[in-house]
Amino acid sequence: MYQTSRRDFLKIAASLSAAVAASSTAPVYADSRADSKADSEEVPGTVRGWRTNSNEKFQPLQAPPQWEGGKDLSPLAIVLEPDTVCQEILGFGGAFTDASCYLLHQMPPDARHAFLSDLYGSSGLRLSVGRTCIGTSDYSTKMYSYDDTPEPDPDLTHFSIDQDRAWIIPTLREAQEINPDLYLFSCVWSPPGWMKSGGSMLGGCMKERWFAAHAQYFVKFLQAYADAGVKVKAVTVNNEVDTDQDGHFPATLWAQQHEMVFVAFNLGPALEKASLDTKIWILDHNYNLWGRVVDELSKPEVAKYVDGVAWHSYAGTPDAMTRVHDTFPDKHMYFTEGGPPANLFGPSEQGPHRHFDFPPYGSDWARWSKSFTEMLRNWSRCICVWNLLLDENGRPDITNPPRPLRRGGLVSIDSKSKELSYSGNYYAFPHYSKLIERGAHVFASSGVIPGIDHVAAENPDKSRVLVLTNSNGAEQPVQCILGAHTLNAVLPPDSITSLAW
Repeated sequence: MYQTSRRDFLKIAASLSAAVAASSTAPVYADSRADSKADSEEVPGTVRGWRTNSNEKFQPLQAPPQWEGGKDLSPLAIVLEPDTVCQEILGFGGAFTDASCYLLHQMPPDARHAFLSDLYGSSGLRLSVGRTCIGTSDYSTKMYSYDDTPEPDPDLTHFSIDQDRAWIIPTLREAQEINPDLYLFSCVWSPPGWMKSGGSMLGGCMKERWFAAHAQYFVKFLQAYADAGVKVKAVTVNNEVDTDQDGHFPATLWAQQHEMVFVAFNLGPALEKASLDTKIWILDHNYNLWGRVVDELSKPEVAKYVDGVAWHSYAGTPDAMTRVHDTFPDKHMYFTEGGPPANLFGPSEQGPHRHFDFPPYGSDWARWSKSFTEMLRNWSRCICVWNLLLDENGRPDITNPPRPLRRGGLVSIDSKSKELSYSGNYYAFPHYSKLIERGAHVFASSGVIPGIDHVAAENPDKSRVLVLTNSNGAEQPVQCILGAHTLNAVLPPDSITSLAW
C-alpha cells in the first residue's frame, strides 16, 4: 500500500525540483489537495518530535527538524501525500484477559488504578481500545463458559457471567472511568462444550444444530455486560476460526461455510431482533486466510451483517488487509492480536512448541513499530495487542502442555517483588497512541528506503503526525517532502521517531 517504484519516485522528485526551480518567488505550499485551495496555501507548522532508542523512551527532541523550502531533493526521500486520504483510526489497545484482570486485582487498589491510568489515561499511553474474552481463553485462571452444564441447555437457563464479576468486569469498569471513550470488542474462544463435537471446550468444532442457541449466547452476554455497566461495541464469531489448537487449550474450529451460515442466519438476525447495535467482525485469524474472507464477503447475506474483518499476524503478511479492502472497500479492517514475536504454540519436530530466538523482553520496540506501521499502511483501523499484563513467566496460562516460561504481555509483573517491566510494544505504542487520535485519517506516504518504515496521519484538528522507524543497525539520514517543503531528519539506529506539526 502506498508504495511507489524507484522510477515513479524519480519522476515525482524531478517534477518537484522543476517546480521549485521555475520560480523562486512562488508561494511554498504545505500540500496540494486538489479540492481545497485554502488548504494548499497553508504552510507547515512548527514541528515537535519524540524518540525511542536504546537510550531514551518517547523522549521529546530538543531540536526537532523543521520544514524548509524545498531544495536539494533526494530521490530516496519520503513523499507525504495528504490529498490521498485513507482509513479512519479507531484506536490502540490490548486484551483484558482473565489472566490480566486477575493479576491486576492482586495489586493494591492504588497501584491498579495507577497501572490502568498509565495505559488508558490522558497522560499515559492514551489507549482507547480493549479486547475481552467471552468466557475463557488460553490466558485464564480456569476454563469456563457462561453455561457449563453436563447436558445440552439450548434455552440457556443456566447462563451466568458470575465468573467475570470477580475481577474482569470491575477492571473494565475502572478502565472505562479512566477513559470514557474506551471501545471494547469481545471474542469467543470456545462456546460451552455441549455445543461442540466431542463435548469439550478443548478443540473440536461447532455443531450446526446449536447455532441458534449460540447466537442467543452472544445476545445474553452483551445484555448481561451492559447491565453490569460495560458496553461491548463489537464481537467476532470466534478467536482463530481456522484451528482447534489440537485441543491444547479452549478453541473452536469453524468451517468457512459454518461461519457464513452463523452470521447470515443466526448471529446477525439475533442481534437485530434484540435491538443491539453491536458490530460483527469475521475471521479473527491470520493474514494468510484473506481468501476465505473474500469468499465470505462475496455472499450478500453475510456481508449485510458484517462491519469488518479482525486480523492476527501469526501467519501471512499485512497486505492481505489491502487485498480485502480493495475488493470490499466498505468493510473495515481491524488488527486484534499478534505482532512480533511470533506465536509460540504449534507442532514441530522438537515437540508441541515451536522454537524462536526471541529478543530480550523490552528491547524490540523497532520491530513492533515496523509491524504497527505495516498494519496502518494496510487499512487497519485499530491495533490491539494481546494480554495487557502477565507475570514474569507468561502466566496465568491454562495451555496443556504448558508453554515455555518467558515474559509476555504488554507489561510484565514479577510475582514476588511486584516490580513492573515493559515490553517493546509498550515502548512503541506512545509514538502512535499518544499522537494519533480517534477520528484521525491515515494518509499516503511513498518512498522506499531500506530499513526505514513510515506512516502518516492527520488528526481531526488538522494536526499531522509522521512516524519513522529505523530498523537498521546504523544511523540513517532521511528527507521528507510535503508539497514544496522538505524536512531533513537523522534517525539513530534501532529507533522510532515521531514528528508532529
